[in-house]
Amino acid sequence: MDKRERAAVFRARLQAGMKQAGITQSALARQAQVDRSTLSQLIKDDGARLPNGQLVAACAAVLGVSADWLLGLSDLPEQAQDLVANAISMTQAQRALVDEKIFAWHQEAEGYKIRHVPAALPDMLKTDDILRWEYAPSLGKTTEQAMGASNDRLEWMRSARSDYEIAIPLAEVESFARGDGYYRDLSPALRRPQLEKIRDLHAQLYPTLRLHFFDQRKLYSAPVTIFGPLLAVIYIGQNYLVFRDTERVAAITAHFDELVRAASISQRDIGTYFDQLIAKMG
Repeated sequence: MDKRERAAVFRARLQAGMKQAGITQSALARQAQVDRSTLSQLIKDDGARLPNGQLVAACAAVLGVSADWLLGLSDLPEQAQDLVANAISMTQAQRALVDEKIFAWHQEAEGYKIRHVPAALPDMLKTDDILRWEYAPSLGKTTEQAMGASNDRLEWMRSARSDYEIAIPLAEVESFARGDGYYRDLSPALRRPQLEKIRDLHAQLYPTLRLHFFDQRKLYSAPVTIFGPLLAVIYIGQNYLVFRDTERVAAITAHFDELVRAASISQRDIGTYFDQLIAKMG
């Protein structure tokens, strides 16, 4: 872009910014602390005249746009801090089966592939007994009501036009099967139906549902969900860290793809794998 073209872009964007902000030339000149005639000449001039950096910065600050956008160096009018705020955000994570925020993200991404690394076993594949055991301490006296509402949402997620890929650490599944660590209070009578449910759902829903089991000693992953190309969400406990910019969503998607490539069990062998886990329980 030569100087004349850039000057034309500046004039057009300055006027567009004024229109968007609902501000007159006189008000802009006053708030930017620039002579009104100087600003008027800049807008009316059809030559190659460009303002100095101080004037560009002052106009950008008043209009709430970036100086780069005014000068044609960016196609995004937002200021840097607004771009960051829109691209990355932190939102509170409720201790619930499917909280309002998660459900809203699923609805937003309906029709796109959902990629998920759960913090434990995936909620949408759990039996009611396991959900009750896991969430009763945090849901208190409203456990049954909360489970009813959440199960409705889980059923919506299962029936939505989205394919699901879920990557689960092998150690998590095998710890559950043995009933140790986090699952030490669960009896075999509760653990066995859960393993059977995961096995059967995979058989029924494949290829809409794909399960990938990876070795955490070779490749680690934090809990994360990727909602198509729209956003990626990392779970950090009491909060979700949400990314909406294309570059970071693509990077987190590439990380998930690495988990898929590192999967230790093929799709056709998942049923056999779960049969073996169940058999060892006696």
